[in-house]
Amino acid sequence: MRFELKFTLEADVNLRTLENNKGLEKRLNAVRKALGYLETNPRHPGLNTHKYASLIGVNNEEIFEAYAENKTSAAYRIFWHYGPGKNVITIIAITSHT
Repeated sequence: MRFELKFTLEADVNLRTLENNKGLEKRLNAVRKALGYLETNPRHPGLNTHKYASLIGVNNEEIFEAYAENKTSAAYRIFWHYGPGKNVITIIAITSHT
């Protein structure tokens, strides 16, 4: 099953910031790879996807965290939820893990 990715304004700004910072090119590539996995298999082992209990979606959606990087200082994470609609994933934030 293939998912359509939709981005919140915050996630779109997060991605554009990565795209516009040449010093973060390696991280951008990792984020793009992770987004590709989310499109095809949100449970891909490389994403280490898990429910993120500290957040809840605007419409009470369960929020998930996926790893874009692992074992890296300030590694990037992607926060997302299913919907709206069938076969849609909404990316709510792309940020470094502190």
